Amino acid sequence: MDENEISKVVVDCSFKIHVNLAPGLFESVYEEVLFYELSKNSLQCERQKALPVVYENICMELGFRTDLIVADKVIVEIKSVANVLPVHKKQLLTYLKLSGLKLGLLINFNEALVKDGITRIVNNL
Repeated sequence: MDENEISKVVVDCSFKIHVNLAPGLFESVYEEVLFYELSKNSLQCERQKALPVVYENICMELGFRTDLIVADKVIVEIKSVANVLPVHKKQLLTYLKLSGLKLGLLINFNEALVKDGITRIVNNL
């Protein structure tokens, strides 16, 4: 599957989760359930994967932890906040740059309609 096909599955699973659980839960709950749904859809998925930072040619082993990396192609950053801030989008773009991946999805489950809480971020490498 390519990045777009993977992102479609992630979005579909997010809709299903939002309908069943609604807004207002902790990010960790949505992460756990999304991991379950993606695994159920036969997508390889990693949770809380350490993403090292290279600074002055020194690898800092634990720079960040991504919420989910799906099929080694798409980073999913999960939020449950009143408003997605510009810093959240920059955070995901930084994760994409550090990992060398092209596509990220920022999903805020704290929206009345989850479609309003999904932002695609593309790393133009």
